[in-house]
Amino acid sequence: MPVINIKVKPSAPSTRFRGVIVHNGEKILKIDVAAPPEKGRANEELIKFLAKKLRISRSDVRLKSGETSRDKRLEIPGFTLDEILKILED
Repeated sequence: MPVINIKVKPSAPSTRFRGVIVHNGEKILKIDVAAPPEKGRANEELIKFLAKKLRISRSDVRLKSGETSRDKRLEIPGFTLDEILKILED
């Protein structure tokens, strides 16, 4: 199952996909989240946003690492990184 790398900007005016950066040959999704980085709120907002965009259950989006960091690694079964990018860019 592929792991998706995400750089999160918490406390943004709105939750939205901002694009992709490439670091050391890896694609990293940039996503703003409207929730503050307190008590897991930003993580929850990120998971809610991705689940809604991908039309899957929130429980299908798994935070693998980065619970207290802006750099997150998520597992989303049934999707490749390219499929996720296509959905987010539409």
